[in-house]
Amino acid sequence: MTIYYIIGAILLLVAIIASMYNGLVKINTRVDEAWSDITVQLKRRTDLIPNLINTVKGYAKHEKEVFEQVTEARSGLMNAQGVAETAKAENAFQQTLKSLFAVAEAYPDLKANESFQQLQTELVDTEDKIQASRRFYNGSVRDLNVKVKVFPTNIFANMLGFKVREFFEVAESEQAEIQKPVEAKF
Repeated sequence: MTIYYIIGAILLLVAIIASMYNGLVKINTRVDEAWSDITVQLKRRTDLIPNLINTVKGYAKHEKEVFEQVTEARSGLMNAQGVAETAKAENAFQQTLKSLFAVAEAYPDLKANESFQQLQTELVDTEDKIQASRRFYNGSVRDLNVKVKVFPTNIFANMLGFKVREFFEVAESEQAEIQKPVEAKF
């Protein structure tokens, strides 16, 4: 009779460990999927940029420095490896895009150009998708990190090679800008 209790306890322990492992695999896969979503959207945006630059170039030929900065930031984003490096490149790219749109503001004919408006709409749509992908990724990373850190899963997570993952965060340089109150001017 005691042999049945021992076998039952062993089977219960195996079931608990298998359940923890499967949960970790599931969440880890979700994090990988979320990261893939981010890279797809970043790639889509970097593919739109040459068209945007060419459209703006036709109107603002003397803004060479801005075009070079955008091209350089785009290249940096495309070559970034890992979460931290990609987040840093993404933030730099965002800043150069702002300067490109500032140039566009100085040219009313450009702002009225249908091609430019379409590219701008596609970029806004892509930015929304990037933000949604970042939120999904960070939520998945949060879930994985909690699982990896809580007892008793943390024991098995460490033994099985599951690690805490990095969040895709806003750069420290942008933190001050985000925390500033918004000025509404009419």
